Amino acid sequence: MTEKIILITGANGQVGYELARTMQGLGRVVALDSSGLDLANLDAIRRTLGELEPAIVVNAAAYTAVDKAESDQDAAFLLNAEAPRVLAQECAKRNALLIHYSTDYVFDGTKKGAYLEDDATNPQNVYGASKLAGERAIVEAGGAHLIFRTSWVYGARGKNFVQTMLRLGPDRDELRVVADQIGAPTWSNTIATSTAHVVASGLDAADGNYWNEKSGIYHLTAAGEASWFDLARSTFEIAMGDAAPRVIPIEAKEYSTPARRPANSRLSNEALAARFNVRQPHWRVALELCLARDGGVTRPA
Repeated sequence: MTEKIILITGANGQVGYELARTMQGLGRVVALDSSGLDLANLDAIRRTLGELEPAIVVNAAAYTAVDKAESDQDAAFLLNAEAPRVLAQECAKRNALLIHYSTDYVFDGTKKGAYLEDDATNPQNVYGASKLAGERAIVEAGGAHLIFRTSWVYGARGKNFVQTMLRLGPDRDELRVVADQIGAPTWSNTIATSTAHVVASGLDAADGNYWNEKSGIYHLTAAGEASWFDLARSTFEIAMGDAAPRVIPIEAKEYSTPARRPANSRLSNEALAARFNVRQPHWRVALELCLARDGGVTRPA
């Protein structure tokens, strides 16, 4: 039997890099970075899927510069909405599964508790709006799909909050960090491992309609909750010990950014757990594992 092809886009990114490793053994993994498949080129997407004929496409590529998106709307929507639309259309033609990652920023952050998948969306910035447009485009394409909303992603690659703290910490006596925005810091490896678990469940299923029946939007974040202040303080405690700088909590209004962020980014993972028997580690445990494995050293993106 011919081994099924699993195509991973954004292979040099935080999640894509981890996926290229966690997906091994589940099929023939073809992991492409932007030089191998530029998602800004919609014809290249069509051509690549036509040549590879993948059974599963995992789209880990995205426009993630949240503040820059406010002045770069066309680029954000091209990568986060139009490219997923074409991927979904091409996957639907081939009865292939599309796995795509979205964000907590599709919500406005005004809910008191954790957001459920069917709660009303109301993005407060261009990035969130572009990701929501991508979600809708995938659903409209009508093919088998899994959309995983995640939050506050960090890892040893690329630009992220944890890496910024590790870079600034040794040179600062103190840092002022926002304490009134709450979410779940999520390690890129957690996302990739959970994705691999879900894919494995489908490969084991006898029902050929498995992915169509499971299609939908699911939340995939670390367990627990934290503020940016909590995450900064924990990063320093784990990585620097007694040499850590003092972290001072501030309100979001004291730290102005071009893009508005939701005050509450908590997402419920219960649907994912119920449907695929996937449960996530607590964010602090995952952070300790990340820093222990990678030593807090940034790898080239």
